[in-house]
Amino acid sequence: MSNVTSNMGAAPQNPPKPPLQAAIIPVTPLQQNCTLFWCTETNRAALVDPGGDLHKLKDAIAKTGVEMEKILITHGHIDHCGEAGKLAKELGLPIEGPHEEDRFWIDRLGEDGAKYGVAGEVFEPDRWLDDGDTVTVGNLTLNVIHCPGHTPGHVIFHHAPSKLAIVGDVLFQGSIGRTDFPRGNHQDLLDAITQKLWPLGDDTTFVPGHGPTSNFGHERRTNAFVADAVLGAR
Repeated sequence: MSNVTSNMGAAPQNPPKPPLQAAIIPVTPLQQNCTLFWCTETNRAALVDPGGDLHKLKDAIAKTGVEMEKILITHGHIDHCGEAGKLAKELGLPIEGPHEEDRFWIDRLGEDGAKYGVAGEVFEPDRWLDDGDTVTVGNLTLNVIHCPGHTPGHVIFHHAPSKLAIVGDVLFQGSIGRTDFPRGNHQDLLDAITQKLWPLGDDTTFVPGHGPTSNFGHERRTNAFVADAVLGAR
């Protein structure tokens, strides 16, 4: 489990407690980044994309001492939500997300589980999410942004005061999400990154679905797929 801090400049002598704290717990054989984040004022928390290895997630909850409030899902691929329904039932939590365009992925979780050797259980979210919605955890409010391309119903979660975004498989350090799955669309993904993520600010740190964190400014300078220089040369 690793902690996440956003790039907010030099710390003052007596820094105030940040409103949001987060930790990353890689799960499943695909090492998918499940994010546990919580409101520091209320100690209430959410898990984003609890795809599997539920014992690891429960250990992280116990270690941080947070009070779980809900589960959030970025998209319907099995490594991101295969055991979300099971965990929701065990802990008595609601599930919010993804966008309903990913229903067909969630409906095939059992089939995909057998295919990939990862536990998968079909579930029905308590709330489907759409572009412009918000989700709350404790006193935190996160913006929901629909970012199709990797999957048609992919959403990301953005906490503006913390300059932090949880982006699933839309964007990675040095790469972007695959678009060769059913109903993937490469141009939609490029549009989502450049038109919806970049405006959030170069100093926004993001947690990707796999691999290390980065920030949008770094990716605009260096990413082989979506750097400004790369897209400008097309």
